[in-house]
Amino acid sequence: MILGIVNPRVTIRPMLAVGDLAWDVLTKPDQIILPGGDTTGRVQLSPGGSSANVAVWAARVGMPTGFLGKVGRDRFGEFAVQDLIAEGVASHVIWTDSSPTGVILVLIDSSGQRSMITSQGADFLLEPSELPIAAIQASSHVHITAWSVFTDPPRQAALLAARIATEAGASVSFDPGSYQMIREIGREEFRRTTREMSVDFLFPNLEEGRAMTGAKNPTEVLEALQNLYPQTMIVLKLDKNGALIAQGNNSFQVAATTDTAVDATGAGDSFCGAFLGHYLQSKNALAAAELAAQVAGWVVSRFGARAAKDIELERRLLKYGFKP
Repeated sequence: MILGIVNPRVTIRPMLAVGDLAWDVLTKPDQIILPGGDTTGRVQLSPGGSSANVAVWAARVGMPTGFLGKVGRDRFGEFAVQDLIAEGVASHVIWTDSSPTGVILVLIDSSGQRSMITSQGADFLLEPSELPIAAIQASSHVHITAWSVFTDPPRQAALLAARIATEAGASVSFDPGSYQMIREIGREEFRRTTREMSVDFLFPNLEEGRAMTGAKNPTEVLEALQNLYPQTMIVLKLDKNGALIAQGNNSFQVAATTDTAVDATGAGDSFCGAFLGHYLQSKNALAAAELAAQVAGWVVSRFGARAAKDIELERRLLKYGFKP
């Protein structure tokens, strides 16, 4: 049975993901790293960046999608943009000679959990004057990540992009991005910044939700977020416990898959991209969340945020009416 199938004959305006395009240096050591020591492990260079990951996964589930961000005029930037185009993502890239393309060091432990060190590359330098206004106005939806609002620039550019989208009748989604950065900025300051956007979809994980609200258990976090963002669909990602979704007075939970975790890099981005890609076409939140859980499970069982598509991914997508 095909669940939540999308009608391919319906024409839909594209989604646009605004923010970071970078390269991930994925590092998973075989042993504990000792000061001054050496060990073997797996090291891999992989295209990444939270917004770019969301764009790719929305495109992989059939949503017309574009990416807007700033990239260094270097080989890494060229390869990153080429990868997006190969994934079917339209490129609205601003090139710069003043800063290199961003690089993220991802340290992965034996359980698959990851910690990141993010360089402030070209993606942090996007200015309001550089925004392609027509591309934003032509979009049905604009996605923003918190990495575009933690510092200024690119904060004003991201906020302006969200405002242009809202004024053009598009919906807006926001991913809070990093519980550590929220704590460093401060809960109230972070809330103040996000209130400048008209957010229709919010995608925190549990730690980000805790940092934003001060609540602890998932139900309390969800209720607190609903009070803070009463007009917003809240999608609270709970890792191995799936996700809690609430819109107005309606809420439901979807289960995670039983895939063995290898690398959690990009799992939240893939959930977000697959959910938006499905929902913007179907308006079916349950089917979108179930598909997103399947996609995120596939991602964590592989290395990197955008592993090459395979038969198993095709099987999962076909169940929901998508052919990768």
